[in-house]
Amino acid sequence: MKFKEKCMQELDEGGLFEDSGHRTRFKELLDCYGDYPFFSKGLCKCMYLSAWDEEHFAMMLGILTELTLGKEKDTMEMRLQGEQMAREYMAEEKIGGDTYVLQMSNAFLDNREFHMAEGAKIEPEYEYILRRGLAAAERIERAAT
Repeated sequence: MKFKEKCMQELDEGGLFEDSGHRTRFKELLDCYGDYPFFSKGLCKCMYLSAWDEEHFAMMLGILTELTLGKEKDTMEMRLQGEQMAREYMAEEKIGGDTYVLQMSNAFLDNREFHMAEGAKIEPEYEYILRRGLAAAERIERAAT
């Protein structure tokens, strides 16, 4: 079984899709971009997060389109954009759920573990998304082995 199929199976078995829209958006990203040279487990984890809603899905589509048009071999440009956005949020003191989701995405792209800062104040809905993102990351890792 190929990674894409194993990944979908793992996420389905883990009950990690919030609804059919989340599943469809994720599958579309995986099907469209899973064979590009810049695709990685880390990017797959970011795709899961971005498929959460239409707004973030559209942002991911834009970024991935830029990567394909530039014939990128890795996600370094995407990683730099994420870092810049996180810095802007922190400079504007908008430290909240979006900032942590960006930090989680950057950790995924760097192939490292994500840990929230001690005593971080985060909205319950974002805490939920982050927990689900970590659970999905474990399942994606399992699919890759």
